[in-house]
Amino acid sequence: MNTRPPIESPSATTVLSITFNDNSSCFAVGLNTGFCIFDSESCSLRTARDFNAGVGLVQMMGKANYLGLVGGGRQPKFATNKFILWDDSKSKIALEISALTPVRGIQLSKERIVIVLQNSVRIYSFAKPPNLLAAYETANNPWGACCLSQKIIAFPGRSTGQIQLVELATGNVSIIPAHSSALRVIHLSSDGELLATASETGTLIRVFATSNCAKLIELRRGIDSATIFCLAFSPSATMLACTSDKSTLHIFDVPHPTKPSRQPPSPGNARPGSPSSGGVSSDNADGKGKWGFLSRIPMMPRMFSDVYSFASTSFEAADEPVVGGLPMTESTSFGSWKPPKGVVGWLNEDRLLVVGAGKDARWEKFVIQEGTDGRRHCFREGWKRYLGSN
Repeated sequence: MNTRPPIESPSATTVLSITFNDNSSCFAVGLNTGFCIFDSESCSLRTARDFNAGVGLVQMMGKANYLGLVGGGRQPKFATNKFILWDDSKSKIALEISALTPVRGIQLSKERIVIVLQNSVRIYSFAKPPNLLAAYETANNPWGACCLSQKIIAFPGRSTGQIQLVELATGNVSIIPAHSSALRVIHLSSDGELLATASETGTLIRVFATSNCAKLIELRRGIDSATIFCLAFSPSATMLACTSDKSTLHIFDVPHPTKPSRQPPSPGNARPGSPSSGGVSSDNADGKGKWGFLSRIPMMPRMFSDVYSFASTSFEAADEPVVGGLPMTESTSFGSWKPPKGVVGWLNEDRLLVVGAGKDARWEKFVIQEGTDGRRHCFREGWKRYLGSN
């Protein structure tokens, strides 16, 4: 007699994926039963579509009625190797694009549809029928790492740790040797001027200028290896948020090529490659850096002089393994999957959200404030289980 309890109740509603729209005013979640769209500020439900089958990826195109969908979960609504453009105003499929392998990521704009596969990126015109404009080979990319702005697109290169930066107007390709290990997360600022990258090691984050591919700064998340969940620039692109499986949200100052730095350079904080005209500050506002006078001692390990976040706090990242069904973002040879956590969206320059998937799907709002000590701190302002009441 089988007395083992079921690992997952088939009737339980589970969030499979989370994506924000271009200005983070709302976020979409793919469910094992369909998809929903929530208002970011209030976490109130805007749209719900019940397919009685799974949607592994949902990508909004601004506030338009069109959404990109890919099937997922135990019982996918659509084939996992097929991109679906869904017209929500008419509740029907507007067009579809098939691939030879499962779709790992999608990006949408008014002119282009980007489909990310395990080892390639394919760019199509936003038309009916869609025309294949370009195809690029990539290194192994199970996370579907890819980011699209109005002028450029960034995705892994052919070699491990490299970034391909493509100008959409000309097709010119630049290669950035970002990391020595495989890429985990990449993110472009809303103005397309900055690119942030993190590898599978998860200790260092690097920020590059897209205009000349120069490394502007290197940021240290921590000393121990970690899985980076998300990188997200603030609307002004002068701050960068990072979440990881350490259940910690870090906020960094970052230099911008065309904007003044928030604070002047601090001794011991700037790393080679950062611009001489500006810098960032670490936890301490007195210029001594995170490790105080140790950062100024010659021949000390580099961790003592690296740039750290100016504020950090914890968020909820419960360990929720889900077994079965090919996921869109994370899989192993055993077929197990953990739902994405720590997806960041900025509401404005001092308020941001951290949203998690799974059964315990949480929305958390954080605020950046200056404390009585003169330093900026990050506080949790509120939270909610958005699939139910908190």
